[in-house]
Amino acid sequence: MESRFTMLLLVATLFISCTSIQESPAISDLVLDSPHIEGKEEYLSSPYVTAGNRAYMVGHQDGSFPELGWHIKGEMGGIWNHPIKLMDGFNITLNWDDYSFPLDKARKFTNYPMANVHHYSIPEKGLEVKRWQFVPDDEEGVFVQVEMENTGSENQHFFIDFVGHADVRPTWLGERTDMIDGQDEAEFHEDIDGWVVKDANNPWLVCFGTSLKPTRTSEVKSTFMGMGSSNTMEFPFELEPNTTKVINFIISGSYTSEQEAIDTYKRIKMEWPTLFESKKQRYQALAQQTKLTVPDKTMQQTFEWLKYNCDWLVRTVPELGSGIGAGIPDYPWYFGVDSEYALMGYMAVGQDDVVYNTIQLLDSVSNAVNGNGKIIHEMSTNGAVFNDGNINETPQYSSLIWYIYQWNGDKEFLKSYFPTIKKGLEWLLKENDADGNGFPEGFGMMEIHGLDSEMIDVAAYSQKGFADAAKIADVLGDAALANAYEAVAANLKEKINTQFWSEDFNSYADFMGTDEQALHLIEDAIVRADTLDKPWAIEELKATRRFIKNNPSSKPRPFVMHHNWVVNTPMEVGIADSTRAIKALETAKDYVNPFGVFVTGIDRDASAGSNDGAYKAPPIFTYTGAVMTLPTGVQVRAENNYGRPNEALDYLERMTRSFSYALPGSMYEVSPDFGMMVQAWNIYSFAYPIVHQFFGIQPDAAEKEITIAPQMPDAWDEAALEQVKVGENIISVFYKKENGEPKIKVTQTIPEWTLKLVTPDGEILRDKGEGIGN
Repeated sequence: MESRFTMLLLVATLFISCTSIQESPAISDLVLDSPHIEGKEEYLSSPYVTAGNRAYMVGHQDGSFPELGWHIKGEMGGIWNHPIKLMDGFNITLNWDDYSFPLDKARKFTNYPMANVHHYSIPEKGLEVKRWQFVPDDEEGVFVQVEMENTGSENQHFFIDFVGHADVRPTWLGERTDMIDGQDEAEFHEDIDGWVVKDANNPWLVCFGTSLKPTRTSEVKSTFMGMGSSNTMEFPFELEPNTTKVINFIISGSYTSEQEAIDTYKRIKMEWPTLFESKKQRYQALAQQTKLTVPDKTMQQTFEWLKYNCDWLVRTVPELGSGIGAGIPDYPWYFGVDSEYALMGYMAVGQDDVVYNTIQLLDSVSNAVNGNGKIIHEMSTNGAVFNDGNINETPQYSSLIWYIYQWNGDKEFLKSYFPTIKKGLEWLLKENDADGNGFPEGFGMMEIHGLDSEMIDVAAYSQKGFADAAKIADVLGDAALANAYEAVAANLKEKINTQFWSEDFNSYADFMGTDEQALHLIEDAIVRADTLDKPWAIEELKATRRFIKNNPSSKPRPFVMHHNWVVNTPMEVGIADSTRAIKALETAKDYVNPFGVFVTGIDRDASAGSNDGAYKAPPIFTYTGAVMTLPTGVQVRAENNYGRPNEALDYLERMTRSFSYALPGSMYEVSPDFGMMVQAWNIYSFAYPIVHQFFGIQPDAAEKEITIAPQMPDAWDEAALEQVKVGENIISVFYKKENGEPKIKVTQTIPEWTLKLVTPDGEILRDKGEGIGN
């Protein structure tokens, strides 16, 4: 009997003569001038993301699609088109008569801002293979291209097998909005030469096909969990010596109609080069906004790629709106506090449309769900709210709105969101201050069971929220309300500096609570410390327990217990008096490792206080013992607030060590390689201190005035921050030491604005025109 491959030439000849094959450009030729970063061999079996605002794809850097994630166990990878998932992934295999090569064990992975590529070598057949993918802007689909180069001297005849693993299912909390998963049913459609897989009970579907007409199709048993369907397509292929050819695969979906998915499929198939070029140019523009140049080229590269990361996290669901997700793969939906940190960074790097969209989304949903000004914490992409808000998120919203106003000067923006702020601050104190001492009670940033009394971060952010609301009220002409808010802020500032301060620990307390609450938390903390083998923490906790029992109090009092990162928030918002602040900042140095600040200080390990960069990943992921970028970013801002830019730079350098550590071009949520591989609040940790503190940019767009008061670290002899958008204006700041003396030049595009330069010796230069300098 003749083998399948003996017939291949005849089949291929017939196939080529009967099929219209158009020459397709190779993505390799379209990215020649684009920035890119190669990954590490040891992290090929870790995740990557191909991002888009409608769809995105998550797999492993080796090209495989393992079942990833815990929010929906094993379902957070693959291809998503929120609020539904489209596919668990796909397999592409090159088959010869005597050899098979699946594209799931790449030798290298390279990331680009708008695309990524897996590299494979098949020395047995003289082939070099690349699998590219990108997600077009505003499209519910993914484009995949396999590029094959024959470096040998013989023609290569083989089949390409594509197996698509459809899993059309709802997002997290789908059941709360009657999104019930049904069995997927597949049918091959001749009009697109591809598969259409539908959920039997819903209008959800996915289409996948290619630029060639398959010679064979079939349905195969799925190896993935869930109610999906796996289907194959097979294509004969011929590759002459010293030639390169590509084959394109298109994946599209819809949660509303088959026609919409097919239209998307055809649009991506025909227009992908234009869509790719458009996305590439958009990323080039992102790179030019708030463009940083510093001596540390790794930090410079980190800053550039964090701007790309920001865009990767934009999640648009037209029925809800558009906004940033918190992180990929397990937090791709919307959060209150994550956005309140991150959007300050987004605004500072000029991505203001995303800022406005996210604020509008959070405000509208919070008012619809709560109606009292309380800001939600977490909402899935189907509109189901999981947590209607932690206490700190409401005052932080006030500070976010004021911050954005400083950049845009738009009084209508303030008017739009001040009603929510007023309701929220009233709710904050009327319903969350049972003892009437001015400190709201409830959970803040630390989601530790029992830590819901009077938390230091809630107190600090409440103080800041009232202070900023007073400024908003003043701008909007409500002097009485401004005075009332300012009085609350002043009272909180005084109380935080007296009642929350612990001279024994040279630190602000984790919380204010009763002896009973503290003793219960101590027992839990001792168990935690014992489990982690932290004898120093156990000894400290037992000493605190003895003190409480020997010196009982009938009233709430401050307790330093976990050494959580939030004890540094009074310095972050700048309300700590300088004496206490310096003591606390020095104490905080005991709870860092080479990558940054421990979330919970009693979890610190042998690396605490060191700066050698050595690291070995633990065998199982856990948030216990974590070092995170947000606490580290808070510390950067805190150090700068008290005139310590060198210490601030040290923390930035620690964070920068985790850039590209696991995923090239990104920075993990938990340093250096745990949790979310892309995290929204990372941009806050870098952009706020660099833009506002090192370069000293203080915008006042409403008055058409910008103050520049740099405080540069000693290590930066020369630095520039260009194309910073402030309202309709664009400024650039150039810094250079000449003969040991700092020289500063500022330029702007609207000469009618006032520039105010504060020189290092305290002199204030004020002028209009195209620029100013000393």
